[in-house]
Amino acid sequence: MLIRKNLWIHCILIINCRIGFSNKSFSKMKRNAKDNLFVDIQLILFVAYLFRFSKIDFSAPGWLQATGLFISFTGIIVLLTSIITLNKNLSPFPTPRQSATLVQSGIYKYIRHPIYSGILFFTLGFSMYSENTLRLLIFFMLLILFRFKAVYEEKLLQNKFSNYAAYKKKTGMFFIVKKKEIRRT
Repeated sequence: MLIRKNLWIHCILIINCRIGFSNKSFSKMKRNAKDNLFVDIQLILFVAYLFRFSKIDFSAPGWLQATGLFISFTGIIVLLTSIITLNKNLSPFPTPRQSATLVQSGIYKYIRHPIYSGILFFTLGFSMYSENTLRLLIFFMLLILFRFKAVYEEKLLQNKFSNYAAYKKKTGMFFIVKKKEIRRT
């Protein structure tokens, strides 16, 4: 049972980290210390997510575990859809590639950072399913980290793409947000 539960965690680690670090084009990217710091903290949190301290685990009713499982599967779908849509623009680092284009199709039509959303859904859902307090705490740490990382990334994207400010007004950062259109009379 423990092996089956940890299988999903390993899948997320492989998808989010190994793809980026094994790609030779990342070695050509111009990165700064802030980029590396964000990715290093993210990796540390992912590794910490693998651990379990049963003394601090909580007990959840079956319906909460089932809800958690549903949320984690939703996260996996959002994550995979985001990665496929982003395609060659994918990078674990906040600084966009020199050859990057602004993707505004697919899930990116509604959410600016759906990879982070997918990871957050997965980590929240799986912590509920596995009744693991440490994983729940790591979810909150990832939420804070992704907020800071996304704000930093958006500054860089706004400098690179002239239409990013308009795109930002139409979309939510991590979740779908219906933006009201302002009418001028």
